[in-house]
Amino acid sequence: MSAGLRALDAALGAVHAQTRAPGHGPVSLDTLALPRGLSALVLAPHPDDFDAIAITLRRLQAQGTHLHLAVCTTGASGVETGYAGAQTDAAKAALREREQMASCACFGLPAAQLEFLRLPNDEGGNPRLDDANHATVQRLLVEQQPHCVFLPHGNDSNVTHQRTYALIAAVARQMHYPLWAWLNQDAKTLAMHQDLYTPFDEDTARWKAELLRFHASQHQRNLNTRGHGFDARVLGLNQQSARAVQADQPYAEVFELQRLG
Repeated sequence: MSAGLRALDAALGAVHAQTRAPGHGPVSLDTLALPRGLSALVLAPHPDDFDAIAITLRRLQAQGTHLHLAVCTTGASGVETGYAGAQTDAAKAALREREQMASCACFGLPAAQLEFLRLPNDEGGNPRLDDANHATVQRLLVEQQPHCVFLPHGNDSNVTHQRTYALIAAVARQMHYPLWAWLNQDAKTLAMHQDLYTPFDEDTARWKAELLRFHASQHQRNLNTRGHGFDARVLGLNQQSARAVQADQPYAEVFELQRLG
């Protein structure tokens, strides 16, 4: 076990134990001393899942954590037919990947630290839990050697979120690869244990809203189907989360911690 992982085990293990003790709530990332030189894999089910936790990721990157974003699926099904002239799945996929590249450039993630996996789907449009997709995730762990993985919580009504969690959990277990999973709360999360949160203020929320609006196809779809934009949907959840964890700021990104492998 590396020195970095031992230090991370000490820090996150203490949070994990504390938040499961009676009378103890989640811990703010602002109070946590994480080791320098960490490597984190962001395993995003769709283009835009990275941006949903951008405040946490920006703070970690500023502290020296190396981020690598791997987007599992094209997210083509989330684009309305005809939006920006996209009629085919291939055109929709290309559109969503351009949106993700633009948001990552704004975030400050080097292009070399972003890849699109385009995992093959089943007939329902969700990534298969097959040998080929397991091998792709295994390749990521071998190449990136992450200490942490970030992804939406697996207890979620979105099947692609469920499958992404199932893939990384199975591969880490098969490889006996020790890994801390930061499972973020999403609008479709059904239930989770709140271990850790990142609070943020109105100025930071405006920056995050700008980042989210790079996903213009999702912004327009939310306006058409929900009556509010993609930025309002994500930041509305962050406001609810801040109240739930009693944060000292109006917004928060919330995570459950799990030790995989």
